[in-house]
Amino acid sequence: MNTKELNRICKGTLIDLLDIEFTDFSDSTVEATMKINPKHHQPLGIVHGGALLALAETVGSAGSFLLVDPDLFHVLGSAVNGQHLAPAREGTLHARASLSVKTDFKHIWDVEIKDDDGKLISISRVTNSVKPKNSEATR
Repeated sequence: MNTKELNRICKGTLIDLLDIEFTDFSDSTVEATMKINPKHHQPLGIVHGGALLALAETVGSAGSFLLVDPDLFHVLGSAVNGQHLAPAREGTLHARASLSVKTDFKHIWDVEIKDDDGKLISISRVTNSVKPKNSEATR
């Protein structure tokens, strides 16, 4: 899989709606951007915290998806928490997820979101459950 294919499979989803685009990945990191526009804003004209959490969950979940055989396993987000540190109004947000914990059925990713100047906007932790496709938990 490459970033072009990863972006293609996200077409028509929330990821596409929020203009999130994957830019790079390895076995332990995933990077993506989100170009800020008014649909990301809350009424005060800054990026909504929910958009930041969606970006964080997107890169963390993609990381787990890329680590498993998608024919055999589902990746399901089980927890996302974040701390928003500074407002963002315009430009592009740059998210980088780093794998913190990997077990057979649980992955934890630490995510930093920065603005174009490298200012830290938000930090998050994303926990994913990895479930066999025949599991009752995915039905």
